[in-house]
Amino acid sequence: MEPVPWKPLGELTSFRREMDRLWDRFFGERPFAKLFEREWGPTVDISETKDDLVVKADLPGLEAKDVDISISGDMLTIKGEKTKEEEEKEEHYYYSERYCGTFQRSLRLPVNVQIDKAKATFDKGVLKITLPKSEEARKKENRDQSRMSMQTARARR
Repeated sequence: MEPVPWKPLGELTSFRREMDRLWDRFFGERPFAKLFEREWGPTVDISETKDDLVVKADLPGLEAKDVDISISGDMLTIKGEKTKEEEEKEEHYYYSERYCGTFQRSLRLPVNVQIDKAKATFDKGVLKITLPKSEEARKKENRDQSRMSMQTARARR
């Protein structure tokens, strides 16, 4: 498991967001406010089976054509763009926080994979990337499991 980066100002960021919302309620949205906000990134699950590494990313409101996937070394990058819906001229928004714009999410892959055999599917806003493990990664896993089995057998004696 990859260590989670420490964010010393994380609490201040959420406090600032709450203060911004309060300000917006009284005075309306500030000009250029969106320039300083953090961009959106999809939530991701990475799991491992005997033969594959599986990455699932939530990308609501997007289609497969809006997403680009690339792998360089041990880094998987998912990027794309979520466009804003056409606004109705007669609609008046009281609150709007749905994200639109570009996004990018890069993930370090925990095992070596066969890039040329990767498969991706996109269904109901969920991107699923199946990356077959390299022969080397599968052999290493089998050796590790054999060692654990031998250690368990010795411990039982």
